Amino acid sequence: MTNSDDVTRGTATLASQGGAPVRKDYLPIAVPWIGEREKQLVLDALESGWITTGPKTQELAARIAAMAGVKHAVAVNSATGALHLALEALGVGPEHEVITSTWTFAATVNVIEHCGAKPVLVDVEPDTLNMDPRAVEAAITPRTKVVLSVDYGGQPCDYDALHAICDPRGIAIVDDAAHALGAAWRGRPVGSLAKVTAFSFYATKNLSTGEGGAAVTDDEEVADRIRLLSLHGMSRDAWKRYTATGSWYYEVVAPGWKYNLSDVLAAIGLGQLDRFDEFQRIRGELVARYQANLAAVPEVGFMRAREGLTHAWHLFPIAVDLDAVTIDRARFIDELRSENIGTSVHFIPIHRHPHFRDSLNAKPEQFPVAEHAYARAITLPLFPRMSAADVDDVCAAVAKIARAFRR
Repeated sequence: MTNSDDVTRGTATLASQGGAPVRKDYLPIAVPWIGEREKQLVLDALESGWITTGPKTQELAARIAAMAGVKHAVAVNSATGALHLALEALGVGPEHEVITSTWTFAATVNVIEHCGAKPVLVDVEPDTLNMDPRAVEAAITPRTKVVLSVDYGGQPCDYDALHAICDPRGIAIVDDAAHALGAAWRGRPVGSLAKVTAFSFYATKNLSTGEGGAAVTDDEEVADRIRLLSLHGMSRDAWKRYTATGSWYYEVVAPGWKYNLSDVLAAIGLGQLDRFDEFQRIRGELVARYQANLAAVPEVGFMRAREGLTHAWHLFPIAVDLDAVTIDRARFIDELRSENIGTSVHFIPIHRHPHFRDSLNAKPEQFPVAEHAYARAITLPLFPRMSAADVDDVCAAVAKIARAFRR
C-alpha cells in the first residue's frame, strides 16, 4: 500500500529554513469534484426555465430520504437552515435548553440562540471527539427540550447511549450530521437515528451542491412543518404555483424563512449522488493509506472508526503529541504550509469564541477533553480528487516536521 521512503524522506531540511518543500504546488485541504454529469444536469435545469425550487430539488430530497432510510426529506439552502427549521418544528423556544457539543462549528449553537433557547455545552469523548453521553446525562434539567448531537468528522455518535438517556425523558434528538452523509451506526444509516437529521451539501462536503443541505425525518408532521417554514410559511406545495398544476393563490400560515434550495444547485447534487459510492470508496482508500503511513510517525496520532459503524470520513484529523515535539500546534501548521500542505483545525471549541464564552459563561476548565484536543488538532487534506501520491506527500511533510522538532 505504501512505500517506506514516502515517510522517511522527511529527513530533508525544512522549507521554512531554506530547504525544498515536499511539494512544488500547494495541496488544499479540500477541492470539490464536479464531473460531466453534474454539468449536464445544471444545463438541463437552466434550459428547462426552472432554476429555483422545483422538480430537481424534489428529486434530490427524495433520493436523500431513501439514502438516510427515512420517509421524508426537505432540501434547503444549508445544514444551518436545516437545524434551525428542525428546532423550530419541534417547538424549541425561550423556555427551553438544548444540549450540544462544544466541539462543533458555530452554526450548531447559533441556531439554538435563534430560537431563543439556551445552549448547554458538554464535553466530548477523547477517542471520537463526539459528545460524551455521560456529560449529556449530567447536563439535563427540567428545561431540556432537545439533545443536538454532532457526528464529528463523519463518525456517528453513540446513539444507543443517547437514546437510552433521552427517550425515557421525552427529550428529542436532533442530529447535526453535516459531516456524516453515508455513515451508519450498527447497520442503521445516519438520518434514521434521530428525530430530525441535518445534512450539509457545502462545497467541501462528501456530497456537494455548492451551498445546500437537507433535513430528514420519519415524522410526517415535523417534515410538513419544516417544509412550510423553509419557504416563508406559505401553504403546502407553494413552489408549484408557477407550474401548470399549481395555483396563483397561497396563504402564509406561519412566519417562515427563505431557506429553499434552487434547482440549479440541486442538479449538482443529483450528479454527485450518482457518484457518491465512488467518492466514499476513494475516501476510505485514502484514509487507509494515511493510517498506514502515519503509523511510522510516533509524534502524531489519529482517530479510527469504532467497531460496528460505518465512518463517512469527511475529515482526517491528527493530534500532535506536544510532549514529543518542541513546537506547538500553530507552528506545526505553519511548517506544513511552508511544505505546501493545506490544513485546518476542526474545531475551535464553542466555549472559546468570545460571544459564547460571555453569553454562556463558559470556562475552559469545564471542557478538559476538548481543551486537550484543541491544542493538538490539525485536519489534513482529504477529498476524492486526491491521489495516493498526494497522501504520501502529506505524510512525508508531517514526518519531516516531526523529526525536525523531535524532543
